[in-house]
Amino acid sequence: MNPNTLGAVYAVTVIVVDVIIRVLAVVYVPQNRKPQTATAWLLAIFLIPYLGIILFLLIGSTRLPKSRREKQREINEYILETTEGMDLVTKDATFPTWLNPIVELNRTLGSMPLAGGNTAELYTEYDESLAAMADAIGTATHYVHVEFYIIALDDTTAPFFDALEAAIKRGVTVRVLMDHIACLRSPHFGRTKRRLTQMGAKWQVMLPIQPLRGKMQRPDLRNHRKILVIDGEEAFTGSQNVIDRSYNKRGNIRRGLEWKDFMVRFEGPVVAGINALFVTDWYSETNELLLREAYVDTRPKLRHALDAQVVPSGPGFDLENNLRLFNALVYSAERKVIITTPYFVPDDSMLYAITTAAYRGLDVQLFVSAVADQAVVYHAQRSYYEALLRAGVRIWLYESPTILHAKHITIDDEVAVIGSSNMDMRSFSLDYEISIMMRGRDAVERMREVEQSNREDSRELFLEEWLKRPLRSKVLDNIARLTAALQ
Repeated sequence: MNPNTLGAVYAVTVIVVDVIIRVLAVVYVPQNRKPQTATAWLLAIFLIPYLGIILFLLIGSTRLPKSRREKQREINEYILETTEGMDLVTKDATFPTWLNPIVELNRTLGSMPLAGGNTAELYTEYDESLAAMADAIGTATHYVHVEFYIIALDDTTAPFFDALEAAIKRGVTVRVLMDHIACLRSPHFGRTKRRLTQMGAKWQVMLPIQPLRGKMQRPDLRNHRKILVIDGEEAFTGSQNVIDRSYNKRGNIRRGLEWKDFMVRFEGPVVAGINALFVTDWYSETNELLLREAYVDTRPKLRHALDAQVVPSGPGFDLENNLRLFNALVYSAERKVIITTPYFVPDDSMLYAITTAAYRGLDVQLFVSAVADQAVVYHAQRSYYEALLRAGVRIWLYESPTILHAKHITIDDEVAVIGSSNMDMRSFSLDYEISIMMRGRDAVERMREVEQSNREDSRELFLEEWLKRPLRSKVLDNIARLTAALQ
């Protein structure tokens, strides 16, 4: 065969393969995906066919390995058996009728009940919350369960590790879970592992990427939860990791960036639900199903104790539990919606819910940071500001150089949600998260104080100012918005 013929055969083959890839992509990619996600993937495959298809095969599926999915189904039955306190919920005249369907939604999706008789203590200062967690570990007599997206031994967290070591010396069982890739990318990972091993803690990385050990799934699936449970009697959760507030990264230190977080310490029946999530993740990583130590609430019932419901979410669940919760709350709001999040990259459903609330005349406010640590997310987030401002949403930019890393939402004067979940598509689909829905006017009033404090350290962004931003910023924002949908 002469060179000209070979060239023609090669050209025809390339064209045929290219057409086949595009046809198969149109047929397969949209299956069980949101339109915006499918569109983004199709755009990538059509513009860069070979690289696009490789990326799609690598990170195009959020499904976990079959064994993990089976464990999640099994553990859901466990959760149903290990939560209690429903009989302590008082549904009197002050209980909003619109909340009942949302409670049932959470129960259906995440297996957790609404539990009454709880107390909550709020922590808005980084060092204060770390000190409170270390002090709580110091009271442990049976076990300490530690689960954080990032755990690092440094000067700031040394007292936390000292408290764990002292607990082990007292005969307390200490179990530690940390996200593999997140900790691997953070400084001091080796030192952290050695310290945990030397003190005698039982520790395990979550969602490990270890192909030689047969441990592999989509590489960007992460466990983003932050949980500390002491003896099943008290628990901490929220947005904060166990690491210095600079995250020990040179770029952050050079820019003077420091993280501001929000943690809550719970007592009451809801602690059993929080601990059930630790047990779920421990079982997934170790194949050890921990027997629950029954929690008996011997404290006197408090007149203003709050109701709380744990809402787990992540790739182990099929229906984006946290997104459905947030949307349901926003659509149910009658007066006010205030959202605080470091990363705001909503899907179409959430954007419609928030802007619809503003168009309905509600007081809708969004707190985000003026600066960011992740350029792509930062620009994707900014691409939504114009639509929000035109709808009447008030946007508050927390002043540089602080990263407002807190994650919470309040609805009217009735409900607040705190936890590890951002308001972005990654948290909805790719990350394991924990959210706690709290019902009680006292709790919301305390959250209002937190919001007001953040407002005093922020400046409001107005539409006129935003429309004058440089063209290059608009281009970067829109490009980043497209990449955000590649899930």
